[in-house]
Amino acid sequence: MASEDGTSEDGRYLIVFGRRWRATDPAIPESLRLELVSELMAARRLVRDDPDQARPRVQDAKVALGERGDPWWSPTPGGLRTRLAAAIRALLRHRSPDATICPSDAARVAGGESWRELMDTAREVTAELSREGLIVVRQGGTDVDVTTAVGPIRLARGPRW
Repeated sequence: MASEDGTSEDGRYLIVFGRRWRATDPAIPESLRLELVSELMAARRLVRDDPDQARPRVQDAKVALGERGDPWWSPTPGGLRTRLAAAIRALLRHRSPDATICPSDAARVAGGESWRELMDTAREVTAELSREGLIVVRQGGTDVDVTTAVGPIRLARGPRW
């Protein structure tokens, strides 16, 4: 049964013409949610012209928003890692090519108010993406190894982006 706003009573699904669609995770901070929705819309506009580039972008944005992958209301450890990686990629794509993000942005997307509990996992995912060359980790504007860096770090697009 749907509520007046078209969501399921538990808030987990949108009901459109009788069909259930997973709702966006309501715990995502509004500013980050808006960035991810903007990235999703940009990726969807690209589907017709460049589907090979668009599909992974759509997937990352949908996973980051909690609309695909593990349900946001009962994530698994592997699902959280997947969502953190998707959030990092989607946020970096949305921002200008030379912009950086903080790993806490991805943790806030995947963890809501409990984001601090995900910071160790976010750094582990960051290390994996860095080893793949997809991102670089910076501290004070200098590239660093996330496994040895102490203190705040920033993430940027890497050489294999």
